[in-house]
Amino acid sequence: MARIAGVDLPNDKKVKIALTYIYGIGRTIALQVLEKAKVDPEIRVKNLTERQVHEIRTIISNELKVEGTLRTEFQMDIKRLMDIGCYRGLRHRRGLPARGQRTKTNARTRKGPRRIVSRKKAKVGKKG
Repeated sequence: MARIAGVDLPNDKKVKIALTYIYGIGRTIALQVLEKAKVDPEIRVKNLTERQVHEIRTIISNELKVEGTLRTEFQMDIKRLMDIGCYRGLRHRRGLPARGQRTKTNARTRKGPRRIVSRKKAKVGKKG
């Protein structure tokens, strides 16, 4: 099992897919990294040589922001928006969608489970 950027890559997957397990690396960047490292994207992780793993690890650590540093940067960006009090920052602070989505019916992911607003019905007296 290859360990790159603090992530154990699954042995059974092709390298181009396994690299996407690293936060901040998608399909396109994975293919670019493999091209620079001169590694066949179709090879399985278990068939990589130690030299190939070292080459991939070097390219990722030197040229890309991944895992902890990238997560920290995202959190700092969101915190900055909240601190300056812009609209997007206020939406983040309130836990609502920040990119213009409707909130009347959807947005359950951001708002959480529905809270039931129950009212007791007033007793209706019979008119006699």
